[in-house]
Amino acid sequence: MSASFMYYAMVRKIVLCLVLGLVVLASCKEKKEEKAAQVYKTMKVECSSQTVKTQYSATMKGKEIVEIRPQVSGLITKILTAEGQKVQKGQALFIIDQVPYQAALNTAEASLKSAKAAEATAQLNYDSKKQLRDQQVISDFELQTAQQALLSAQAQVAQAQAGVTNARNSLGYTIVKSPLSGVAGMIPYHVGALVSSSISEPLISVCDDSEMWVYFSLSEREVTDLSMQYGSLERFMSEMPDVSLLLSNGTEYGQKGRVDAVSGIVDASTGAVSLRAVFPNPQHLLRNGGTGAVVVSTVREGVIVIPQTATFELQNKVFVYSVVDGKTRQTEIEVAPLDDGKTYIVESGLKEGDTIIAEGAGLLKEGLSIEN
Repeated sequence: MSASFMYYAMVRKIVLCLVLGLVVLASCKEKKEEKAAQVYKTMKVECSSQTVKTQYSATMKGKEIVEIRPQVSGLITKILTAEGQKVQKGQALFIIDQVPYQAALNTAEASLKSAKAAEATAQLNYDSKKQLRDQQVISDFELQTAQQALLSAQAQVAQAQAGVTNARNSLGYTIVKSPLSGVAGMIPYHVGALVSSSISEPLISVCDDSEMWVYFSLSEREVTDLSMQYGSLERFMSEMPDVSLLLSNGTEYGQKGRVDAVSGIVDASTGAVSLRAVFPNPQHLLRNGGTGAVVVSTVREGVIVIPQTATFELQNKVFVYSVVDGKTRQTEIEVAPLDDGKTYIVESGLKEGDTIIAEGAGLLKEGLSIEN
């Protein structure tokens, strides 16, 4: 075989290898380009109505709760209720030793009888003196002296009557009654315990739990936004939907409540505003001091709603990736401060008909080719 033939054969092999290499490179490039044109889930932005449900930690208090303390001192002789028992207004709960107070009443009544007898004697003496003075037997001085004695006796009767009233009241206070209907709390005292009006711990607490007051807080900004949305706090309270209550075990309470009070003061330490919602409690399931979460629903009409998975945050700003001419474009948006943890209401940055990436926005970058 000639040298020239071998040379051309070698050149031919080299050219063939180069062509094959170019074909392989082109194929890889096409595959990379195909890979670059990723398939992502997209969505077209539309306007709709949206109900945003937001949860706020809450504490519960009974409609009324009273700490009952004795008004007189003495030993407890009877306990007429049980812890956790339902009680009625005026029901006797405790009896404090009545013997000394009954004796004091008897003494006061005896003093009253004595004062009335002295008054009767003074009245007779005055009437006699008056007749004698009319007959000019005695002087005016003696008549006036008898009159003053009568007035003094009448004052003694009034004083004795007040003593009887006080003694009777004190005896009545030995029967400690409930000032309202409700549920009794714990009883820290037992029969034989010495109690007085100055005890630090009450005999018992009674809570009217027919309705439960549930307290929760919103930030100052949230309250301002709601006030602007409804026009005023008064309209907010009268027009907003009923609120729900999640119990401590995560279940939803069967009754709806209404917000009936908003504090006019912002807590300087937390920047929060307290609100109160009233929930009926016919089954007495809610208890004073309990905890839960109030669910506030706000309705927005004709708004753009997008999933939070379509957004990402950068330097405290919220962005989405819009799809423009088949490529991603980073777009800053402004969202409503209230959200349900799953979606955002877009205030600005998007318009109806725009297309955005619906999921995985945080993994994308500007200018990627997108296939729907």
